[in-house]
Amino acid sequence: MQLKTLALTMALAATLAHTAQAQTEIQWWHSMTAVNGEWVNDLAKQFNESQKDYKIVPTYKGTYDESMTASIAAFRAGNAPHILQVFEVGTATMQASKGAIVPVGQVMKDAGEKFDPAAYIPAVAGYYTAPNGQMLSFPFNSSTTVFYINKDAFKAAGLDTTKLPSTWPEVTAAAAKLKASGHKCPFTTAWQGWTQLESFSAWHNVEFATKSNGLAGLDARMKINSPLHVRHIENLANMAKQGLFIYKGRGNVPEASFVSGECAMINTSSGFYGNVAKNAKFAYAVAPLPYYPDVAGAPQNTVIGGASLWVMSGKKPAEYKGVAKFFSFISQPDVQSASHKRTGYLPVTTASYKLTEDSGFYKQNPGTDVAVTQMIRKVTDKSRGIRLGNYVQIRAIEDEELEQVWGGKKTAKEALDEIVKRGNEQLERFQKANKS
Repeated sequence: MQLKTLALTMALAATLAHTAQAQTEIQWWHSMTAVNGEWVNDLAKQFNESQKDYKIVPTYKGTYDESMTASIAAFRAGNAPHILQVFEVGTATMQASKGAIVPVGQVMKDAGEKFDPAAYIPAVAGYYTAPNGQMLSFPFNSSTTVFYINKDAFKAAGLDTTKLPSTWPEVTAAAAKLKASGHKCPFTTAWQGWTQLESFSAWHNVEFATKSNGLAGLDARMKINSPLHVRHIENLANMAKQGLFIYKGRGNVPEASFVSGECAMINTSSGFYGNVAKNAKFAYAVAPLPYYPDVAGAPQNTVIGGASLWVMSGKKPAEYKGVAKFFSFISQPDVQSASHKRTGYLPVTTASYKLTEDSGFYKQNPGTDVAVTQMIRKVTDKSRGIRLGNYVQIRAIEDEELEQVWGGKKTAKEALDEIVKRGNEQLERFQKANKS
């Protein structure tokens, strides 16, 4: 009897050991913090609990710039993660890193997972697709630029909260009223290069760069010193001089000033919604980006932001199978819809957008559909998106030069001319390094 019990115990231990051993770990490096970091951890947990074979291990690796740098170092050392979250401005760089990545279309096909690029919202899928039609990375936290307004601050300043500003002249007028009522920060902007130059260009259907903003070739060159770009940056500079626009820093740093109630209006990512919904102690609205009403064709559409998931090379087939299973899981309409409602990031599939709409979410939460409607408009060659090499460096140049304008050290024209000059040097360098 004792021998039988011992044999059973040993068999059970062997089974448990085999189960533990059989579970394949998939490393996922990301750059999500606070409420969005919680969302990433929850997605991994949901997937891990949905099956027994694979375990997604999400790891925060710093800001988008930092995680990209860390992944390059890790790849060279032979210990890159399986999945890397890369912001949209890193797309051209990742695309050029041919030996470092495996196109997501290939990963899904090899694993036998159903994958139809046509199921994804065209503006999203198109951005992450190579000229040969193969999807390179998995659309994950895709966002676009929107306009957040503190309705309580508007009410206190005697402004109409039923008709929110939709044009730049109206934004300036509202900012003046807010200032007159004692508001210290009427308007600010996060991600200034993305919101005030990139999205601004697409929204007004003007070129940001030649070659369809880089999507049609590596020999693209920047064009953001046009009369319209100069006019817009000049207007913001005048607002800064009058205390109507307060510059609050680079990246998403200015977002905290809106959530706290310090700044009444902000242009930033739709992915900021989860933070506002959870932490703002005032009534707020999400509105479309402002535009200049005298510009023909405006408003057009906004460009994609956020990030996608890239699959790194050099892994085992079983591990790629786990990556593919995870991507299939997070593509499910109910998972996508829940993520969209929670974060404000775009639903990346048409089915998940329809599911969200049918659930009544947009009616119950006015403004939450702004990002989607801005993105699903018909795009032009000037508004399809921006895919330029060395774009992380170009964004830093945009920040440096715009800061000179807000500080009164350069005119709008001087700064934009310098962005074009310095930006084109980066583009030439990238083109030379990646000639096939």
